[in-house]
Amino acid sequence: MVARSGAPPISDVGVPSIPVATQFVSARRVRLGGESLLDIVPGVTFAGYRIVGELGSGGMGTVYLGRHPRLPRQDAVKVLAAERSGGERFRADFLREAEIAARVRHSNLVAVHDRGEQDGRLWIAMQYVAGVDLAQLIRRGPVAPERAVHVLTEAARGLDELHRAGLLHLDVKPANVLIDEQPGRADRVLVTDFGIARTVEDSAADTAEGGFTGTLSYAAPEQLDDGPIDHRADVYALGCTLFQMLTGALPFVRETTGSLIYAHMHEDPPRPSVVNPGVPVGFDAVVARAMAKRPGDRYPSCGEFATAARAALAGVVEPMPERRSARRRRRVIAAAVTAVLVAGAGFAGVRLLAADTPRTVPAASNRPVTGTIDPAYWGSYAYIAQTFPDLLPPTPFGAGYQELTGCITVAADGSDGPSWATAVPLARLYCVGNSDPVYSLYVTCNADRSPISPDFGISRAEGDERWSRPSGSGHLFWGTGVLWGTGLVVDNRNQGVLDVYFDDPGRNFCRLAVYGNTDTGAELRANWWPNAPI
Repeated sequence: MVARSGAPPISDVGVPSIPVATQFVSARRVRLGGESLLDIVPGVTFAGYRIVGELGSGGMGTVYLGRHPRLPRQDAVKVLAAERSGGERFRADFLREAEIAARVRHSNLVAVHDRGEQDGRLWIAMQYVAGVDLAQLIRRGPVAPERAVHVLTEAARGLDELHRAGLLHLDVKPANVLIDEQPGRADRVLVTDFGIARTVEDSAADTAEGGFTGTLSYAAPEQLDDGPIDHRADVYALGCTLFQMLTGALPFVRETTGSLIYAHMHEDPPRPSVVNPGVPVGFDAVVARAMAKRPGDRYPSCGEFATAARAALAGVVEPMPERRSARRRRRVIAAAVTAVLVAGAGFAGVRLLAADTPRTVPAASNRPVTGTIDPAYWGSYAYIAQTFPDLLPPTPFGAGYQELTGCITVAADGSDGPSWATAVPLARLYCVGNSDPVYSLYVTCNADRSPISPDFGISRAEGDERWSRPSGSGHLFWGTGVLWGTGLVVDNRNQGVLDVYFDDPGRNFCRLAVYGNTDTGAELRANWWPNAPI
């Protein structure tokens, strides 16, 4: 696990200086079988570790910084979410596979130190690394090809070592690649979050039972279908990661979960040199082969993929691989969507529509995206994106604050909205979050810049306050509500909601509705609002 940007390195002796936001973690109650369990908060001892603070949380669980009970060091202690710890088979597999992972030692893999179970919760202790992850690096803008190839090469070495040990990662993505930036020296790169990796045999069994492991934006076609899964699924995900490094955008961003699954299974990835003209054309064939629909058409290892990328950087241009249409049954799309929702994938808040054909997105401009809003992509909605440049992505399918992406236009009832070129008096945008903690964001604005009227997405109010910060002031409301216009209540429960209004004329024509992966608006307010770039 990595300390997010701004966290200092940890001394082997002293307690690190944890950012204020994580020093005092609010108490969490976890219930299994109706029994109230120990809250994991700073100062508590869990699994022998003295908890110092919380490093982060997501769909799989929460990661804490813990002081080792005997050694002069701190580790990252990941505690799986209660719903992830159920089932005797899962618990046995987790403990066995984490033990295998703990035996793998490589300079490009975060070390797994220990694993176990306490109070019904599974945990795993890993090496703590100060720095940033690759997702944070990409949010600064596309990564230079030379640096991207270095990161790819180092990550590939770690993954190949994992594969030699008989493990599959199955969740390769930028957030799981840690970057220890060292001025004047090449980046130190480590792959993390493989302590819950699957063995080849158990991955095959999971596929037969309809299971899904991973993050949908990087999922290989065989993870979504009924095909066997091996190490080449990690090659595919690494191909998605290289594309994102080179362009700053995901290879496939679609309006619905079904459309995204269809793209992975049937559509060829875009060429990185077209999305970003600064990328050498040789990378087009390399990415296309790494992301081939059939595992047999991909590079046989991550290392060979990295070798091909280095050749492309040197100017070698290979022929584009033959375009193969994956002849897969459309009926698996519905089953895969269900699996994704059950697994709590990052797109759990996306609207599910009957059609799986993606709507055409605006044509790319002829210049690379560098982290600022590119009006050419947003059309008549550009004024909205330019009003919130630090929150929204540079392009509708780029990556904004906390990986906010997949922005589309929506109508008043949440259905498909007009095209990007169509100007409407009351414009609405819908963007997908990474569920940590935001599921989705709605931005509604008056095109004539007149102050907007309140229209709350909160069904049960919890509180409100006047807010003021250097960027301006306004009013904040929080509570719980249902994601309107989707016909879907995520995880069969209400969501925490924030409604944000603004005082200044430069923004008072817009309002924000933020839906969280939280039970209450208060929790969303505590975990998102203080650092939101608003």
